[in-house]
Amino acid sequence: MTVAIWSFILSLLAMTAVGALSYVNKKEETEDYLLASREVPAWLSALSAVSTNNSGFMFIGMIGYTYRLGIESIWLMIGWIAGDLCGWLFFYPRIRSQSEELDVNTMTGLFAKSGDRILRALMVAGGAITFVFLGVYASGQLKAGSTALHALFGWDLRVGALIAAGIVILYSFAGGIRADIWTDAAQSCVMIFSMIALVVTGWMEIGGPAALFENLEGQDPALTGLFPENARFGLIAWLLGMAFTGFGAIGQPHLMTRYMAIKSVESMKSARVYYFLWYIPFFVSAIIVGLYCRALIPELAEREVARGLDEPTELALPIMAMELLPQVMVGITLAGLFAAIVSTADSQIIVCSGSLTNDIFPRWKDSYLASKIGTLTITALSLGIALLAPEGVFSLVLIAWSAMGASLGSILALSLLGRRPPQSVSLTMMAVAILVVIVWQVSDLDQDVFEMFPAMVAAFSVYGGWLGIRALKSRKTS
Repeated sequence: MTVAIWSFILSLLAMTAVGALSYVNKKEETEDYLLASREVPAWLSALSAVSTNNSGFMFIGMIGYTYRLGIESIWLMIGWIAGDLCGWLFFYPRIRSQSEELDVNTMTGLFAKSGDRILRALMVAGGAITFVFLGVYASGQLKAGSTALHALFGWDLRVGALIAAGIVILYSFAGGIRADIWTDAAQSCVMIFSMIALVVTGWMEIGGPAALFENLEGQDPALTGLFPENARFGLIAWLLGMAFTGFGAIGQPHLMTRYMAIKSVESMKSARVYYFLWYIPFFVSAIIVGLYCRALIPELAEREVARGLDEPTELALPIMAMELLPQVMVGITLAGLFAAIVSTADSQIIVCSGSLTNDIFPRWKDSYLASKIGTLTITALSLGIALLAPEGVFSLVLIAWSAMGASLGSILALSLLGRRPPQSVSLTMMAVAILVVIVWQVSDLDQDVFEMFPAMVAAFSVYGGWLGIRALKSRKTS
């Protein structure tokens, strides 16, 4: 274990240094802090997006989800990729071009700014939603980091969260979003390498697909089912929930920031190729690892290290790595996981800071110091949520993802298509979407259909209702 610990520490220091070295190229400007001066190459932006989109959620949350449900989790991958591809084809290039045309540094500015006119209430509402739910999302990352350290060292979960928060502050003061993008690219390589190593190791221990299938079926036949046995709202609604969750990427400010920062609109096509060439194998590997984890460690919840945890299955990857990989690889894998989690949390917190200073308190828009103070404040709030929230990583991420995807994503999609509704309608759409997410969660309906689907349908229904009322009024006056 000593070798694993030293390997972890040295690997983590090396990856942290990559981000800290971005200090050399940083500029003391708000746009550089938030968007890296819009000069990020296509390949770098794509790898960064893969890393920041997947880190804690994929390594901890998705593998734990697959461990619990089995083969049916593949539909989350298919739906997520299909929805994300829709965004890449029809919306993300417009985000890059319009953000520069409107001279905005935050995603909210894309739908709250029209020429020289700013829809103030919409800007504040969008900034507040980003601040609250992206802070919750970041807390999920800090919780994932603490889970990894708990598995490796047996430390109290609070210690890991505090260390993660400390590195977040280092990144933010080193180079802002530039530091995240640099480290994300390095971590993408470590992440895919680690996943492949675990797949190969699982194959060597259990055998190929046939042996894995037999093992899972012997534990519980439901683990080998392709579809859920009791889909309360039907199979179609269940599948749409997956696809809408993927499309919800358009409402994630920390992801859209990567596309706003890319060097040019023309670079978006090559960025899309790089993104999916990395993303799809990584997602497939995560599901396979989750299945092998279940086959190899069926008694995970009974392990001493898992006792007292809110979601013990989210320890699946760290424990599998520790039991099957060479000690050096254990350290590298968990360091890559931890560093990716931290840089993702940092990018989310920096975007929160941008919303605070650009959207909610615009008088601080050009204050570099205010951005840093905002980052410290949000880090403290996210740390508090990570320490106190009873939910696991998967649940925290999906709540935040759905709330932002349905509320911000629906308005942004309409705006990019030139169909932006009036401010009052936009605000109503946001409120309805968030209300549906909350009700869906409280009612435990998310176990049957992910909340993104009903929340986004509700938001677009408000828009459709407004179109209908407007059509009736115009017919009466004509």
